[in-house]
Amino acid sequence: MVKIGCQASHEQFKPSELLRYVQMAEQAGFTRVLSSDHFHPWSEEQGQSGFAWSWLGAAMQATPTLSYRVVCAPGQRYHPAIVAQAVATLSEMFPHRFVLTVGSGQALNEQITGDVWPTKSQRNARLKECVDVMRALWAGETVNHHGLVCVEEAKLYTRPETLPLVIGAAITPKTAEWLGSWADGLITISHPLPKLKEVVEAFRRGGGEGKPMILKVQLSYDRNEEAARQKAHQQWRNNIFDNILMTELRTPQQFDAAGAFVQPQELDLHVRISSAPQQHIEWLQEYVELGFDELILHNVNREQEQFIEVFGEKVLPILARN
Repeated sequence: MVKIGCQASHEQFKPSELLRYVQMAEQAGFTRVLSSDHFHPWSEEQGQSGFAWSWLGAAMQATPTLSYRVVCAPGQRYHPAIVAQAVATLSEMFPHRFVLTVGSGQALNEQITGDVWPTKSQRNARLKECVDVMRALWAGETVNHHGLVCVEEAKLYTRPETLPLVIGAAITPKTAEWLGSWADGLITISHPLPKLKEVVEAFRRGGGEGKPMILKVQLSYDRNEEAARQKAHQQWRNNIFDNILMTELRTPQQFDAAGAFVQPQELDLHVRISSAPQQHIEWLQEYVELGFDELILHNVNREQEQFIEVFGEKVLPILARN
């Protein structure tokens, strides 16, 4: 049965607001939460950037039935040994409720260190090194590693009983196929179905057959269709560009400049916009049919309480029957 979660978007809401929303989501019947991990928001209008790792401990304590995931890019802003320690601590406190998802990152968040922003191939190689380091630390090894990241005499003394899962993030089929050989699963975002099918097939072809797959579904729900579209445009118009641009822009101001000419109707290929719960159900069922085990619903507008209430009442019970 597919598991349904919601997005904790630190770019859009204060941590205290997000804590209240995940408590509401738990009561409404959601079972998963995906936390973003940003240093900067995508736009000045979003205007937030709480520290995900501080928030996760509080959120997991406050919502004892929810399982959590976080999207993290170790290797530049975070040293992999520190990420491994953070994951081990959360996994020890909250067994079987935390999953790490990893990607190669965006300059928006990672280049605050002032280091050179590597090419995509270099970032992928660095990511794999980081995952190897973290898995060795979780296994109790003393790690020495000198490559794109360096580790010396590192050992984790507090470790969970079960090794944490590492889910790989991919936008393109090429990255998805590469992840299939070493990641414990796949996380991607909603695309038009033909493109999304290519990502799924590439992951399975690369070695991901039978591994769990998570889909972050970008949607906008409001009582009125025009309101749903306008509010999505206000909050998410900077997020519809090709990955080559999304990973290279460095500041919220640059994203705002890129999004200045995006028209509301251009969001349709990237955000599921509708005021009808039944339409959202039909869209989500298409993703279930592609084989996704988890759907993380990200209502990209700011009307979170309304979204949680309506989807908890009218959408989740239908999807739970699948």
